[in-house]
Amino acid sequence: MRGSAPEDEKRFHRPALRRSATAVAAAVLLLPLAGTPSAHAGQPRTDVLQRAFTDAAARFQVPRSVLLGVSYLESRWDTHGGAPSVSGGYGPMHLTDARTALTRTPEFSGGAEDARGDGARPRKRVPAGAAKRAALPPELPARLRTLTTAATLAGLSAERLRTDPAANVLGGAALLAAEQRKLGHRTGGDPAQWYEAVARYGGQDSTRGGRAFADEVYEVMRHGQTRTTDAGQRVTLAATPGLIPDATQQKRLGAPAAPTRAGRKLECPHSVACESVPAPYEEFGDGDYGNHDKADRPEDLRISTIVIHDTEGSWETTLKLIKDPAYVSWNYTIRSSDGLIAQHVPAKDVAWHAGNWYINSHSVGIEHEGFLAAPDAWYTEAMYRTSARLVKYLSRKYEVPLDRQHILGHDNVPGTTTATLPGMHTDPGPYWDWAHYFSLLGKPFKAAPGSHGGLVTIRPDYARNKPVYTGCEKAGDPCAPHGSAAVRLHTAPDADAPLVKDIGLHPDGSDTTTGVNDTGARASTGQRFAVAGRSGDWTAIWYLGQKAWFRNPHHAPTAVNAQGMIATPKAEREEIPVYGRAYPEKGAYPAGVPYQAVSPLPYKLAAGQKYAVGDRMTGDYFYAPTFDLSQHAIVRGEDVYYEIQLGHRVGYVRAADVDVRRSDS
Repeated sequence: MRGSAPEDEKRFHRPALRRSATAVAAAVLLLPLAGTPSAHAGQPRTDVLQRAFTDAAARFQVPRSVLLGVSYLESRWDTHGGAPSVSGGYGPMHLTDARTALTRTPEFSGGAEDARGDGARPRKRVPAGAAKRAALPPELPARLRTLTTAATLAGLSAERLRTDPAANVLGGAALLAAEQRKLGHRTGGDPAQWYEAVARYGGQDSTRGGRAFADEVYEVMRHGQTRTTDAGQRVTLAATPGLIPDATQQKRLGAPAAPTRAGRKLECPHSVACESVPAPYEEFGDGDYGNHDKADRPEDLRISTIVIHDTEGSWETTLKLIKDPAYVSWNYTIRSSDGLIAQHVPAKDVAWHAGNWYINSHSVGIEHEGFLAAPDAWYTEAMYRTSARLVKYLSRKYEVPLDRQHILGHDNVPGTTTATLPGMHTDPGPYWDWAHYFSLLGKPFKAAPGSHGGLVTIRPDYARNKPVYTGCEKAGDPCAPHGSAAVRLHTAPDADAPLVKDIGLHPDGSDTTTGVNDTGARASTGQRFAVAGRSGDWTAIWYLGQKAWFRNPHHAPTAVNAQGMIATPKAEREEIPVYGRAYPEKGAYPAGVPYQAVSPLPYKLAAGQKYAVGDRMTGDYFYAPTFDLSQHAIVRGEDVYYEIQLGHRVGYVRAADVDVRRSDS
């Protein structure tokens, strides 16, 4: 619901043809093209998709490793229940048919978050993008219409390629073989000779994007992969450690030269496809301007956080919005189909993306083409891998730790005041695969030594963890069953106990719901919490000033032991306040810069409660209310704060209010 880029944008409607993963697996079994025998005693076979790749490779003379590598990068071999991706891609080969997939774009019912999040300069006008609808261009780019071509080449109907995984694999193989022949290369043979065809398959409107896609495919082929898909199929790509693409083909595609923006290097790693789509910095009149602020970071404002968003709109619409000076801004957008990156705002400047000015002042925002409430409008592997490469690059450049205290979802960013809490956005939502993402970052979530320490890291099995969510398509209706990175939190160690309440999100005292956008009783993969109790298969954590219980059985744990720093109210304090920003004390503000009150949030942390510490910082405030840079100032105080894992979102406590120690001390 609440992606910050096109925050009043639309989401794509999943067509009625979507079927369950079980039904799709059954369709594969019945497909005669796959040449597989029927399952014995009604038990579905788990090797059907593997055989489909083998048969398609033989029929169209595409090396099986190439076919498997391309499919892994597009879909990780998943079928997604027959539903299309955000860019209209279907099936394991991500064959695109956007005109069919994206025929409906319902109104987006986003919140009222002010993405800038600074009370000293509230937005003066409604963002111009608020009334825009996502519209498909009359002539679709090639990357959005590969399915019909593949259907013709394979001699199958487009409907079959959309709904039948094995047919989809055949279509992808036919398309790859056709690209190979167009290039004047022979089919079959050495996988090293397919580099250009793979590049064309993945980056049909971008030579650089195609090369980056092909490089990732060959990286997967070198290392190999094995996984069980969302339809229960076991697929393996054997490793080929010495595989090197043909040098002549690589040369024809050009060297991966560093991209430039207005005469200077873009802030992207060399291994990705990156282009410049600048956000405007313009004055409107009446003191209003947009859509970001000049700041000269990191010299003056340390970048300590990277915020992960989803766009809640298509790539084309998102790029239109970022060019609108009356809209908001973010630093990067990543395309779903191939992982192409567009940089909009230099890291040295402050983008308006998180709804919290303190976070904005210290962060970089990355949008990902997708919809949080559409679990099967899937994030592709190409996008995950490119995003991880970008985040690793930014982490090294700005010394941002790769953990969930510094790599936040937009849904983990706190409201600045009590009044702003209900309107804060909830992307990328419960279907973003944080465990897979951090594995790609090279920082998988592992258990610390011991089994009953003072901290736990939330880590459910994404594929098996399928809590019921509602409201993906219509309020109150259940969402399609899907893997999730989040666990539900209850008031007692009982699945029938009520969910814990979030008085900031529901100030009227109403109950937390199972709504896909209701974060009030949700802990997410990678987040660390202080343990508040244990009872059988259940673990309690301190969460928004209360005990919150989640099921954590020993045989199938949803959290693992962790180590780190814990903050607890000082012994003489019955309770302490928690804040949504780490601003300086009043005496630090010079003449001409109005004091920004650090008002407490409605949550109270009582004596004896404990919260995981993420970072320590001295309060500061970036004053930037005008287009005139000479009026900008950075206020630095003496108050010291700790970031804590308050609930689903982080919060800040004053160092003077807490004692901090290691969890194992």
